[in-house]
Amino acid sequence: MKTYNYRDLTPQQIEVLCLRQLEDDQVVRERVREITERVRNEGDKALLDYARQFDQVLLNRLYLDAEELAAIAAGIPDEARLAIDTAYENIRSFHAAQIHLDAEVETMPGVNCWRENRPIDKVGMYIPGGSAVLPSTFLMLGVPAQLAGCKEIVVCSPPQKDGKTNCYVAYAAQKLGVARVYLIGGAQAVAAMAYGTESVPKVYKIFGPGNRYVTQAKQLVQSAAGTAIDMPAGPSEVLVLADETCVPAFVAADLLAQAEHGADSQAILVATSDALVEQVMQELEVQLQALPRRDVAAKAIENSYAVVVADLEQGMAFSNAYAPEHLILATNSFEDLVPLVQNAGSVFLGNLTPESAGDYASGTNHTLPTSGFARAYSGVSLDSFVKKITFQRIDPEGLQQIGRTVEVLAEAEGLEAHKNAMSIRMKNV
Repeated sequence: MKTYNYRDLTPQQIEVLCLRQLEDDQVVRERVREITERVRNEGDKALLDYARQFDQVLLNRLYLDAEELAAIAAGIPDEARLAIDTAYENIRSFHAAQIHLDAEVETMPGVNCWRENRPIDKVGMYIPGGSAVLPSTFLMLGVPAQLAGCKEIVVCSPPQKDGKTNCYVAYAAQKLGVARVYLIGGAQAVAAMAYGTESVPKVYKIFGPGNRYVTQAKQLVQSAAGTAIDMPAGPSEVLVLADETCVPAFVAADLLAQAEHGADSQAILVATSDALVEQVMQELEVQLQALPRRDVAAKAIENSYAVVVADLEQGMAFSNAYAPEHLILATNSFEDLVPLVQNAGSVFLGNLTPESAGDYASGTNHTLPTSGFARAYSGVSLDSFVKKITFQRIDPEGLQQIGRTVEVLAEAEGLEAHKNAMSIRMKNV
């Protein structure tokens, strides 16, 4: 992990430092375009072939039904079942609190306006796989969709080597009332949900994190198929801002928790002294040796870096420029820093709040903007699964109150029919 000193960096160098690695984007883009077009044209045939090619699995059918999911879920260990139950309840409690009705507003006498929520009827969820299938992502997406009242939930996740999913995902499906899980991974899953196939229903919006292929596919179908997406979400990342009140062992653990996601994950340390960076580095070396995924984590750490800042305020300036997916404020002074947070997906306060709490069970959503998109995007919430439709009602008094304003503005824009739509009503009431 290379170390930089903030005082030595120009604004241009900071901007470059905050860029994520994008060297292979053109290669990825072309490969994703090829995959999505083939799925669009060949449907299930292409999906079955990609399962054989990418997942090394020969599938007879592209999905598991309710009966198969129930049989798989029956094998879940009791402790894991209770953990999923707890996470489900916490996630549900947090997202249920986001349900609210907007008040009706009388903008002027006789003119009433308000908004109402309507669920997105058909949503698709990508649950990442790779070396392990992630039930936590299933809960993070399924719970708000369930609360929002989405009528059709299409779930895609890569098959395991046995052509199934694991007991954790199967049990999560039962908790969420999802009766079918499609055994499809990568860009081909996104394409299947965007265009629809013989087996996979077409959806209106696609959710879920993934690798660069998944991210590129989501962005491509957003423009090519007119399918909405939650956000561009690429390799995961964390920025830990630490001062002398942190616990170096905790900081190292947080960096490694991020690094084990993949070699392209970023684990950034921003510290108030060189000595603190050195302490964390020592802890990293010790903890790394005990990790089953140490080779992956070591590559991610090698591709990451540390920045030494003069104080926490300067550290926050760098953090806001980087716009991390996860921001950990490893300091006793975290309350003073909260107002300074401008760009971050999710924030973890103090020495006792690890990112993994939010990843699994505290209740907040872990589907968050990466690659600097936290400057403009929010993480997934209940609002992500609904449309907010405005309504308005004008009575006779309101017509007289607002009528001339509308006529004048329509005249100014040269839109006579717009003016007439108001004038004809004013004359006949």
